[in-house]
Amino acid sequence: MESAATDTRQRLVDAALQAFAEHGVHNASLLEITRRAGQRNRGAVHYHFGSRAGMIAAVLEAYADEVGRRGVELLAAARERPDDDIASVIEALVRPLVEVSEMGWRGRCYVVVLGEVIQQDITPLGPAVQEAVARTGGYDLFALMRERLRPMAMDVDLEGERLAVFTDCIMHAIADRARAAELPPTGRTPLPTERFIANLVSMGTAMLTAPAPPVE
Repeated sequence: MESAATDTRQRLVDAALQAFAEHGVHNASLLEITRRAGQRNRGAVHYHFGSRAGMIAAVLEAYADEVGRRGVELLAAARERPDDDIASVIEALVRPLVEVSEMGWRGRCYVVVLGEVIQQDITPLGPAVQEAVARTGGYDLFALMRERLRPMAMDVDLEGERLAVFTDCIMHAIADRARAAELPPTGRTPLPTERFIANLVSMGTAMLTAPAPPVE
């Protein structure tokens, strides 16, 4: 019985990963997730996870420790770099996510879902979601990023806008690359992993450190 319940739970998590990545964590139908998981019980999600928020937390937990462990290693290295080094902090974000995205469709979907969740106020989603996000190490990473952007003297609104757009671009670039590997060739040659990471870090650095526009 326990094995069957564990298998059902995993199938629901897999179905939710796909549905949340395709439709968003708030728009995806819990009934559709249940159907994708091959469950006839319409209340399967609530039985195993309690609520939509519980389902989101379970999805985020799938790779939270993997991303967090790698991120901690890279963030420690970034802290040893000069105070104006933004690139090393960005790499601490990019590299773990690229590595997870290359673990298959689950990793790719995880990156898309995480990218959506971290750009919203997650307080209403409850402590389980907050804990899952915290385990990725993102809070420490963005704190260091903000610290190293401080000498640019951007106002709070501009800094927030840049970080939001930057995060969205980074997450989607990583997920789109992983998705392309599952589709028929398009004629565009994908960059090798290391070059892709280096290019994304370079582009992200330029995005965050571009001269601030004049205030009108």
